[in-house]
Amino acid sequence: MKTQNPVEQPVESVRIHARPWTATFIIIGGLIGLALSIALSVSFGAADIKFAEVWGAIFHYQPDLVSHQIIQELRLPRVLGAALVGASFAISGAIMQGMTRNPLADSGLLGLNSGSGFALAVCFAFFPGLPYTYLMLYSFAGAGLAALIVFGLGAASRGGLTPVRLVLVGATLSAMLTALSEGIAIQYRIGQDLAFFYAGGVAGVRWSQLEIMAPWFAVAVAAAIMLSPAITMLSLGDDVAKGLGLRTGLIKFLAMLVVLVLAGAAVSVAGAVAFIGLLVPHVTRKLVGVDYRWIIPCSAILGAVLVVLADLAARTVNAPEETPIGALIAIIGVPFFLYLARKERREL
Repeated sequence: MKTQNPVEQPVESVRIHARPWTATFIIIGGLIGLALSIALSVSFGAADIKFAEVWGAIFHYQPDLVSHQIIQELRLPRVLGAALVGASFAISGAIMQGMTRNPLADSGLLGLNSGSGFALAVCFAFFPGLPYTYLMLYSFAGAGLAALIVFGLGAASRGGLTPVRLVLVGATLSAMLTALSEGIAIQYRIGQDLAFFYAGGVAGVRWSQLEIMAPWFAVAVAAAIMLSPAITMLSLGDDVAKGLGLRTGLIKFLAMLVVLVLAGAAVSVAGAVAFIGLLVPHVTRKLVGVDYRWIIPCSAILGAVLVVLADLAARTVNAPEETPIGALIAIIGVPFFLYLARKERREL
């Protein structure tokens, strides 16, 4: 008898509400919008630079020109980093929401961001001078530990893993880990090193960080796309997924690894930027349906556009001072979270 690959499940065997034409339009239009957003973000800032200069700096770089140096060494890695961070948080949120059937799932709300931040605080205090590669690995480990605690406590409570209960456990763990991180920062005088994490932003992103993050991101996105049919089945319920022959335990383990890689890498670059993984996948699901073969790529593009534009706003709304990206996104994310939490209040 032929054994079915647990990742390649027969999505078509169950009636899936999807809008492929809408998804295709979002992907094509989103890529165009992302390119325009990147060009706009590179052009505007404390020093406005004409688009012709941007084009020349990218394709005909002249190191003796100050404007070319600004674009190549500061703005371009910053903007590309914002796109990668936005896509990472959005994909991780989409996977978590599909895997747990929890519309409130987000790496920040479930404590993964705080877990990564606590791991970074430990590194700065006890292992100063670590290369960025090791910081990213510790960030993965911190996110993994937080996920293990949140899901373990949620599963052990009466009633199981309800959406609101997971968020409450995640919020409690986040508060505890944040307090521990702040205590370490005060005791070992590393508050300046952790400032980027608390504020959230991509101002300090450099090419060396992108060179390390990009391969992790590419592998994780490829894995997410391979897992997308199985995540669609999980989003319909464990009973339906098992009835279709899905090895739910294995799929959840693989999906969680993808989430940890994406969230850990994004936090190590941009800090604790919450609500991207909550807002973007939910809006995407409303637009394209519940087929995660479309939700994941659409979420990645929309998340990238959101953070690129948020970074542009962070540099311009109070120029020459910068506003933390996390604060700008929270202006949208907090009301949206309260709206969703109100819908889920009966599950407490």
